[in-house]
Amino acid sequence: MTTVAFVFFWASIALIVYTYAGFTVLLALRARFFPKPVQRGAETPSVSLIIAAYNEADVIADKIANCLGLDYPQDKIEIIVASDGSSDGTNEIVSGIESPLVKFMPLPRQGKNRTVNTAVPAATGDILVFSDADSMLGKDALRHLVAPFADPNVGGVGGDYRYDTEVAEGDGERTYWGFDRILKHWQSEGGSMTSATGQIYAIRRELFSPVPSSVTDDFYNSTQAPAAHKRLIFEPRAVARGPVAGSSASEYRRKVRIITRGFNSVWQMRRMLNPLQYGFYAIQLFTHKILRRLAAVPLIAILIATPFLWDSGWLYKLALLGQIGLYGGAVAGLVLRNTKLGNNKLVSLPLFFCMVNAAGLVAFFNLLRGKRYDVWTAERAETPQQA
Repeated sequence: MTTVAFVFFWASIALIVYTYAGFTVLLALRARFFPKPVQRGAETPSVSLIIAAYNEADVIADKIANCLGLDYPQDKIEIIVASDGSSDGTNEIVSGIESPLVKFMPLPRQGKNRTVNTAVPAATGDILVFSDADSMLGKDALRHLVAPFADPNVGGVGGDYRYDTEVAEGDGERTYWGFDRILKHWQSEGGSMTSATGQIYAIRRELFSPVPSSVTDDFYNSTQAPAAHKRLIFEPRAVARGPVAGSSASEYRRKVRIITRGFNSVWQMRRMLNPLQYGFYAIQLFTHKILRRLAAVPLIAILIATPFLWDSGWLYKLALLGQIGLYGGAVAGLVLRNTKLGNNKLVSLPLFFCMVNAAGLVAFFNLLRGKRYDVWTAERAETPQQA
């Protein structure tokens, strides 16, 4: 039994180290020694800014005002608000806004992806920009977002999403996004980032492909760039700000939904896992979107194996005690949620780490049993309003 535990322990350790550390170092070295500069320009191509909205009455007026206030030539921008069967007054608010730049499309409830598929054919811009209703763009965000399209090798650009609220349970999420921001930068410097975040990203119009109902729309849309052997660039100066989910329970449900759809997305784009066709991007996609999301499997294997190795040396004792500390901190973070102590990183980070890995495991089983999230209501930080 000790031999089997030894093999499981070290194989799982190797997988975890590669997933979280080894590949990160590889990205940094690739960006440092094999950089691929991007040609940025001051051109202002025609842009269609698409907002798929469901019951966004609390934020939609602010969102449209935010878009109308962007520093971008008005004759080069159109704002398409596609309402996915909203029933909370969103339609009335949008239809009451008098601006030649705003195109309103009231649609029946059909899910975000089908709503996007309906909105895009109505767009006239050369660049399609996608943004969530509750994400506010920096005044110069659009100029920065389209600047890399001056490079003919660039097919998509993702902006930088940052939280604008101090929600106690969002500390782990903010730390995750900080790490993810670094990864996106290194990925982009050496080639392409894996995918863009839905709060702010853009693709060339000719690269758009109708989005299947079961996938994550931002992943599917943005990866059409590397699928066409174009680059997907991270532009940190194109900033959008918005809320974080307000509780660990709501954040967990959101993660399960997103990762389930993410696995479906990778399955739909599985041809891109072939390194003979997509080179380093295939390895990046596999590591980022599969290994990281299934990290719970080697973590569980380590937890099971370690007690059998207790008498094999101080390293295994330390490993078991470390796991007790990690998972004990997560339990404490769960018990102390919504309190000042629960905001301490000693408990909030272990809670978020465990929550994300648990969500990944549940999402994988959802994929195996064919569970889909074609239509859903998203989580909100401070109100039960849906999106």
